[in-house]
Amino acid sequence: MTTTESSTAQPPTGEAPAQQQDEAPASTPAPAARPGAQIGEREARKIAEEAREKEWRKPSFGKELFLGRFRLDLIDPHPQPSPEDRERGEAYLERLREYCATIDNSTIERDAQIPDEVIQGLRELGAFGMKIDTKYGGVGLTNYYYTKSLQIIGSANPALGAMISAHQSIGVPQPLKLFGTEEQKQKFLPRLAKGEISAFLLTEPDVGSDPARLGSTATPTEDGKAYLLNGVKLWATNGVVADQLVVMAMTPRGDGRKGGITAFVVEADSPGVTVERRNAFMGLRGLENSVTRFHDVRVPAENVIGGEGKGLKIALTTLNTGRLSLPAMCAAAGKHSVAAARDWAASRVQWGRPVARHEAIAVKLAYMTASTFAMEAVLDLCTMLADDERNDIRIEAAIAKLFASEVAWNIADQLVQIRGGRGYETAASLVARGERGIPAEQLLRDLRINRIFEGATEIMHLFIAREAVDQHLAVAGDIIDPDTAFGAKAKAAGKAGLFYAGWLPTLAVGKGQVPGSYADFGKLAGHVRFVERTSRRVARSTFYGMSRWQGRMEQKQAFLSRIVDIGAELFAMSACCVRAKMLRDGPEGAEAVELANLFCAQSRLRVKALLRGLWRNTDVADGRVARRLVDGDYAWLEQGVLPLDDTGPLVSEWSPGASSEKDTSRRIPLP
Repeated sequence: MTTTESSTAQPPTGEAPAQQQDEAPASTPAPAARPGAQIGEREARKIAEEAREKEWRKPSFGKELFLGRFRLDLIDPHPQPSPEDRERGEAYLERLREYCATIDNSTIERDAQIPDEVIQGLRELGAFGMKIDTKYGGVGLTNYYYTKSLQIIGSANPALGAMISAHQSIGVPQPLKLFGTEEQKQKFLPRLAKGEISAFLLTEPDVGSDPARLGSTATPTEDGKAYLLNGVKLWATNGVVADQLVVMAMTPRGDGRKGGITAFVVEADSPGVTVERRNAFMGLRGLENSVTRFHDVRVPAENVIGGEGKGLKIALTTLNTGRLSLPAMCAAAGKHSVAAARDWAASRVQWGRPVARHEAIAVKLAYMTASTFAMEAVLDLCTMLADDERNDIRIEAAIAKLFASEVAWNIADQLVQIRGGRGYETAASLVARGERGIPAEQLLRDLRINRIFEGATEIMHLFIAREAVDQHLAVAGDIIDPDTAFGAKAKAAGKAGLFYAGWLPTLAVGKGQVPGSYADFGKLAGHVRFVERTSRRVARSTFYGMSRWQGRMEQKQAFLSRIVDIGAELFAMSACCVRAKMLRDGPEGAEAVELANLFCAQSRLRVKALLRGLWRNTDVADGRVARRLVDGDYAWLEQGVLPLDDTGPLVSEWSPGASSEKDTSRRIPLP
């Protein structure tokens, strides 16, 4: 998990997003010479499309759901870990839980720094090699047990969870696991498993969700044995303390070179690597996040991951499973929030009875509890699907990130509201005056970034929408593309006609309309039938939208966002029902069914509202006001207050030849 990463997402026609969604608010020097600055919309679209995984070689429950095909067989019965994986994983969780119970969250929050001894303790536990294969010295956990471990670490301190996640989920270990050569794995992975820290560097001061404009360059040396790396990277989580870096830079095209965005493993102590500053944020105060500059940094050619021009593809593929670390943190925060809210609501008395007995509070508690159950259901299902390696989980992982980041924020907000003034007061202040130091406001601050990094909510909507309508573009893309020649359009029309003649009739009637179907789900069967019926309705609505707007579909981002949000709710309902069915014969079975039933009932209300909003909304008026706003028509509304900041330029200039003293004071050496 890192603020350096920005997911490149394209709307359904492959057009570039209408807005660039940077990963976090900050102000930092920007490079003056940006090779990608002049890239136009068409080229940006091409680069993003080339980076996508175009084939669907494995089944995807999420993809089928958006097509109106409720493939319950892909997730039911709920996948389970093998006995060997379970034994190894549970034993590791026990050791990790025992150590993490000794970590003092208040110290990290107060000092805005993770103590060296905490890092060393995690090293000794092998926490920096949890996902690294045992043959390279790692623990070899599955995705399921890795995310369970992150829940424990993140519950000790969220910044610590972010450090481990950024290191393993998208830092050097994961790209090498997926794309590295055996020589690269032998060289770097044992060091990482022993506790060297890694970071992932993509985002730049002027490049967020549009990596086609990447300004960092990697120029081959004359002998071809190395590259000279130049540029500035922003919001590099772990960048201050990292030993190894994954750096994305633009290599030149021509002379037989494919060129393009390329991924490199860079030693952080290489000459020319400068940590410009440690960034500070509203939450995750212990985060070691940097602005890092590269000036003629020599990187051996053998440190290229996957080949030239493969960098963006590597980043996106890595995130297919890497994104699952973030919902793990969100689920942990949900559990903390529910525990704190339960304790307070049961003991706090107002108007003669505990506040939990007041309906206004009861509905909040019910939402928090059911939604936390849903977050964990989505997370567990996605990680198990990732572990069996028979599924394409790009949509599922993206939905998990989108769903959990939004839900966890709402849950923490409800906790602060339930605790009132004590929710707004810091834990340190509460302790200082003799009360329990419940860090509710810290939970809220720490969770806020999850809706931004590893793909902001707006970008995740576009990413999921692009993947969800991939089948439509495969058969009808040339029809709605205004640049396609007439002959190609005619050919595409024939192909599309055959597909839709077979597909559209399947959306009319399905198993969800048959009373008594899905009876093996017991009292949850009605919710399962609702998911099946609604998935077909969503597919019809998507088709109607494409028929209506055709080439302008990429401009209908509000419509697409609602489609995606409906799909996310349906996916979460499915995960809840399958999980409750798995648990119902166990000791918590009745409670699991009750929570799944409540979440599904709440979700159905949200889905129905989203369905109405597809065609009855204020999107056109919203767009008109937004355009007038940026044109200055409403400037009078901003009068009567002092400006937020008028002390400097929005982006300052950076010279490639500039340098500053290297800051390595926080790099944490191995013993």
